[in-house]
Amino acid sequence: MFGSKKKRRASLNDLMAQLRPDLSRESLGVGPDFPGVAPNPLLSSDARKRNAELRTGALALGVLVDWREVNGNPRVVLMFDVETAGGISFRGIADEDLTITELTRLAPGQTLPVRYRPAVMDHYVALARDVDPAHVQQLSDEIASRKPT
Repeated sequence: MFGSKKKRRASLNDLMAQLRPDLSRESLGVGPDFPGVAPNPLLSSDARKRNAELRTGALALGVLVDWREVNGNPRVVLMFDVETAGGISFRGIADEDLTITELTRLAPGQTLPVRYRPAVMDHYVALARDVDPAHVQQLSDEIASRKPT
């Protein structure tokens, strides 16, 4: 508990990478600036703050690449290739609690609405479960209109 917060955070990320190599930065496909997956987001004040900000974040579309089950709740880390309305693309990571039904419906290549924090851009996203389907369609059309045919 002693020492700088940055050092503790770095050693926690190293420990998580050793315990769960499938949740390492390299395995998830994100860069060295990714803060990492919290062992228990309910106990992490940073994770609670991040999740609150993501609930009101900007809307984007994410294509599901893969996922990793973290525990039997089931808590999963979902990896998305995200595209924003502004034309920015990045690898997004969502740390979500899903029902068994939702988990069985996951398939690589699915496009799902996600929220991200444009001011931070730290690879974290959250499923946008509350968004109107018409708004998602509008965003999808806007993104498709930018792509060359």
